[in-house]
Amino acid sequence: MHTIQWDQKLISKYNINGPRYTSYPTALALNSNFDRAHIQTAISQSPNELSLYLHIPFCHKLCYYCGCNKVITRHQHKADTYLDALAQEMALYQPLLQGKSINQLHLGGGTPTFLTEVQLSRLMALLQQHFTINADAEISIEIDPRSCSDDKLRHLRSLGFNRVSYGVQDLDEKVQIAINRLQDTDLIRHQVQLSRELGFSSINLDLIYGLPFQQSASFAETVDEIIRLNPDRISLFSYAHIPERFAAQRKIDNDSLPDAPLKLELMQLAINRFVAAGYQFIGMDHFARPDDALAKAQQAGKLQRNFQGYTTAGQDALIGLGVSSISQVSGVLWQNSKELPAYYAAINSGQLPVERGFSLNSDDKLRAALISQLICHFELDVEAFSHKWRLNGFWQYFAEALERLQPFMEDGLVEVYAERIKVTNAGRLWVRSICACFDAYLSQGQQRYSKVV
Repeated sequence: MHTIQWDQKLISKYNINGPRYTSYPTALALNSNFDRAHIQTAISQSPNELSLYLHIPFCHKLCYYCGCNKVITRHQHKADTYLDALAQEMALYQPLLQGKSINQLHLGGGTPTFLTEVQLSRLMALLQQHFTINADAEISIEIDPRSCSDDKLRHLRSLGFNRVSYGVQDLDEKVQIAINRLQDTDLIRHQVQLSRELGFSSINLDLIYGLPFQQSASFAETVDEIIRLNPDRISLFSYAHIPERFAAQRKIDNDSLPDAPLKLELMQLAINRFVAAGYQFIGMDHFARPDDALAKAQQAGKLQRNFQGYTTAGQDALIGLGVSSISQVSGVLWQNSKELPAYYAAINSGQLPVERGFSLNSDDKLRAALISQLICHFELDVEAFSHKWRLNGFWQYFAEALERLQPFMEDGLVEVYAERIKVTNAGRLWVRSICACFDAYLSQGQQRYSKVV
């Protein structure tokens, strides 16, 4: 079991803004000059199995911390209108996906459990109508415990969902009030237990550190309760306070936020306790039981990363449906319109609602593969990588990256040899920054990324 090493001096030096590398190049590279003809070509060249992501933007209530693409409404009929549009978008993709099948399906948001049981049934029927979904496909959904009754959870299981992810964030009532997300701990306990009884194969719980009024003692109680709940996976996200970009965050008092040393202490506390409890630290913000598919994929050297985070499949074979969704297939990235009116307008005109995109060149693909390997497995076999990518003179090609790596090497965060690159235990916290050394685009808009920790 790998452990994280902590050094306050290095933390002060390297806690800079940087990408999360759910793609390379990052979404900032996408542009409106994108030729949509690349989509058909990319899908025709894709593997026979693809992943599918659906964005459901609706929420009943506003959570002040949230930076997701969302629509706050109490009007349930708006979801019916949205499902109409999704049906049309699926129909546009259907001929492109002939002969392809779906091995992973994920509903994110917003709040997917905003949908009623009837709407969820309709959505799954539409997916079955337009796509071939493998019998053993991983079908997952993000759940707000406040909008998921026992009956709805049973209904999700009956529809074929086999993985659930609960948004917990923090169990302390004072924190919950400050972020406008009150949810009873007993409710979460009950839903986790019922999920097990219903036979969901994997349960994930999301936490956020850096929220208003979080303190070490209270956050430790949250972490210990999460460990007692014994989920298969845990996501531990850093709260990025960017009120100039997300209006809802202006409702959070800056003075209520943990300062940098306390925020780091919260992260350190959580990582240490989760690892001590037997979770495998997948990297950055994910933990998994050693017998979970995510942990097994990392152990086998097959872990991947896409716009959904760490994944067992779909790194370059992900189709995104719905407003703001991003697709990545065969070296081509594209994103749907971020606003519902523009999304609906495109759909009603019979066009894919694509707003911007980007086609990777050979250098982009090379760097994308290298960054993915480091961020998923913390090690790169230079010889094997060079052979696979037909690259002569690896370190000559990456001479600029080698120069950028020097401080990390001097501080013991990464070991660089002629034949391999290895991120040390001390360097795992800074894998984003180490990967950035190989990023040819980073000088363009680095300030728009969140802090590394």
